[in-house]
Amino acid sequence: MTVTPLVWTLTILAILALLAFDFVFHVRKAHTPTLREAAIWSSVYVGLALLFGVGVAILGGGQMGSEYFAGYVTEKALSVDNLFVFLIIISAFRVPRDDQQKVLLFGIVLALIARSGFILLGAALINSFAWVFYLFGLVLLLTAGNMLKPEGEEEHSADNFVIRLAKRVFHTTDHYDGDRLFTIKDGRRALTPMLLVMVAIGGTDILFALDSIPAIFGLTQNVYVVFTATAFSLMGLRQLYFLIDGLLDRLIYLSYGLAAILGFIGVKLILHALHENNLPFVNDGGPVPVIEISTGLSLTVIVGTLVVTVLASVLSPEGKARNALANARRHAASYLDLEYTSDPAERQRIYAALLHEEAQVLALRTTRPAMLAEHDELFELIESAHVAHRDHHGSLDG
Repeated sequence: MTVTPLVWTLTILAILALLAFDFVFHVRKAHTPTLREAAIWSSVYVGLALLFGVGVAILGGGQMGSEYFAGYVTEKALSVDNLFVFLIIISAFRVPRDDQQKVLLFGIVLALIARSGFILLGAALINSFAWVFYLFGLVLLLTAGNMLKPEGEEEHSADNFVIRLAKRVFHTTDHYDGDRLFTIKDGRRALTPMLLVMVAIGGTDILFALDSIPAIFGLTQNVYVVFTATAFSLMGLRQLYFLIDGLLDRLIYLSYGLAAILGFIGVKLILHALHENNLPFVNDGGPVPVIEISTGLSLTVIVGTLVVTVLASVLSPEGKARNALANARRHAASYLDLEYTSDPAERQRIYAALLHEEAQVLALRTTRPAMLAEHDELFELIESAHVAHRDHHGSLDG
C-alpha cells in the first residue's frame, strides 16, 4: 500500500477533527462524565480504531494490517499504564473532578505531538543507520527490567524540578480558579495549579514516548502504521480514564505483563538488527543468520500476555485488597476536599463508593490482618469523612 500525501493529509485532518470534536462537545464545558458516557465514547473510539485497522488490512494487505493491530494493542496497553501516572499527578495536584477532563485532553494532545516528533526522528535514524535497531532493542530491555523493580508513588511525584522551578520563579497560587491557567492573587497575575499540572503531565508524556516509540518500531517500520496506531491508541484515553476509574490499582500485574512484552519486542529488535547487521565489529560487518520473529507471532504473544496479565490481576485476592485500600483512601480524601468537588450529586457518588469500599476494607481484618497493620491513618480518614457527611446532612435537616 502506497501512502500518498493525500492519504497522510486526510488522516491527520481526521485525527485533528476527532480531537476538536472531543473538546467542543465534551471538554469545553467542565463536568464529570457519567459511567455511561465514558463507556459509550470509549467503545466508539475503540470501534473506530478497529475499523481503521480493517481498512488498512483490506487496502494494504494482511501483513500491514497485522502490524497495525500489533502496534495498536501494544501502544494501548502502554497508554493504560500511563494512566497510573496521570492518576498520581492529578491526585497530587488535587485537580477538581469537573476539570480533570481538560487536563487529560491536554495530556493526550501533547503526547500525540511528542510521539509524532519521536516517530519522525526514529524513522530518520532507521533509514540512515541500521544499527539503531540495536539501540532501540537495548532501550526496551532496560525499560522492561526497570518495570520489574518495585516502585512507589514518589517515583512519579508531580513535584519535579520543573514544577519547583516554576513555583520559585513565577508568582503562583495554591488554589484553582475554575479551569483558568492564570488568576489574580494579591493584585498580581499568578499561575494556577491548572497550568502546573499540565506542565507535569507534559513532562511525563515526553518520558513515555522514549519507550513507546521504540516498542512500535520493533513491530513495524512503516511510518504511517506507526503514526496511526499510536494516534488511535491515544484517542479515547480520556474516556477510558473515567471508565476504569477505581480499577487501575486492581491491575497489580500489568507492569509485569508490559515488561514481558517490551522485553519480547526488545529481543525481536536485536534479532532484526543482527539480520540487517552492518557494524564492522559484528560478524565482520555482514548479516548474522538468526531467526526473525513474524508479526503474526508478535501479535499472538502481545495479546496473550495482556489477557493473562489482566485476568490474573482481576481475579487476584491481593489485587482486590489493594484496590479496596487505595480507593477508600482516595474517596475519603476527595469527599473531605470541597475544592475537589462541591457538586452534591458527585459528593453523594463519592460517599456511596466510600461506604462500599469501607465494607471491603473491614472484611480484610479477618482475611488479611497483616495488610491493615500499616493503615491506621486510613480508618481515621474514613471516620473524618463520616463526620463531615453527618454534619453536612445535619445542617440541611436543621
